[in-house]
Amino acid sequence: MSYDVVVIGAGSVGTPAAFYLAREGLKVLVIDRLPSPGQGSNKAAIGGVRATHSEPAKIRLGLRTIEILSRFAEEFGYDVEWRPGGYVFVAYRPEEEKTLKELVAVQRSFGLDIRWCDADELLRIVPDLNPVGLRGGTYSPGDGHCSPLLLNHAYYELAKGAGAEFRFGEEVEGVEVRAGRVQAVRTNKGVYPTALLLNAAGAWAAKIGKLLGVEHPVYPDCHEAGITEPVAHFLDPMIVDIRPGPGSANCYFHQLATGQIAFCITPEPPILGEDRRETSVFLPQVAKRIVQVVPRLAGIRVRRTWRGLYPMTPDGLPLVGFAEEVKGYLVAIGLCGQGVMLGPALGELLSRLVTNKTKPGDQIVLEKLSPSRSFQAQEVLR
Repeated sequence: MSYDVVVIGAGSVGTPAAFYLAREGLKVLVIDRLPSPGQGSNKAAIGGVRATHSEPAKIRLGLRTIEILSRFAEEFGYDVEWRPGGYVFVAYRPEEEKTLKELVAVQRSFGLDIRWCDADELLRIVPDLNPVGLRGGTYSPGDGHCSPLLLNHAYYELAKGAGAEFRFGEEVEGVEVRAGRVQAVRTNKGVYPTALLLNAAGAWAAKIGKLLGVEHPVYPDCHEAGITEPVAHFLDPMIVDIRPGPGSANCYFHQLATGQIAFCITPEPPILGEDRRETSVFLPQVAKRIVQVVPRLAGIRVRRTWRGLYPMTPDGLPLVGFAEEVKGYLVAIGLCGQGVMLGPALGELLSRLVTNKTKPGDQIVLEKLSPSRSFQAQEVLR
């Protein structure tokens, strides 16, 4: 049996893409080496969804994802725990104040609802912030958060309902290419003829590229996260502190719809590799940072921690589009830990690209995220 599209990866990008492609009437097969959808990096995400980026392509995708999620329950009938609580980037030093104020002008020019708030205004929005040394921060009320697992499962059910097939527990071992064009995908359990392969393999995307002789500058970066006991709701926005600290470049945390506080840091220097075992270093490190920002959290109990993989790129931007080296090879990789916040919009974009129904704005995104681009600038809010 042949397929119009074979998608590798049933995660934050591959599963929504499968739904939108199948909804267009294409015969879609999704292959994942893990036993069920969302078992790679998706289940390690803490669910933040923002359009508050410093790069216009990601801003466009973020805004579209927020539109999709805000109507998801009404349109599709699934509660994915979407909550538009906003994002707050705090500034306790002149360096962060300068960076955030400069970004606001750029972000607003691309349609973001975001503003700089002085310390007094920010404390009215988040009364539990530490007021000592607080200079202010940015507030983007349209951003929010959802459950990554519920969202991925919803797209899985929607994709199956639209006719997509899923095969789990299958390892991709090769891709048949003839005359420079994709012909079939070979796994440890079968061969699946197709003229179009979508690589959405997340942290393992570079390994898929090598099967076609294509080098992708995507490397896994280990990040740890954790979650507390549930408490009465008191915190609406995701709080982000971009100050560097010992062993970390930033920290961020928010309160889930179910009451728990989910939290994470970005390690500095990066911890490269695929080791997903949690460490004894993380919790003392992140606890100190979080309590500095919101002292009220000092007494809360942590339930568990875990480790996931961020598929990073040299400039902090995804690789999206057709590869030049092999015809019929499409990639949506290197999401840099932002698959949940960009995946729904990317799924729509990929379906339009495959069916030749792209819109004028799509070309702006595709040019900026081209897999063959040069990696020069750095995305500020990675």
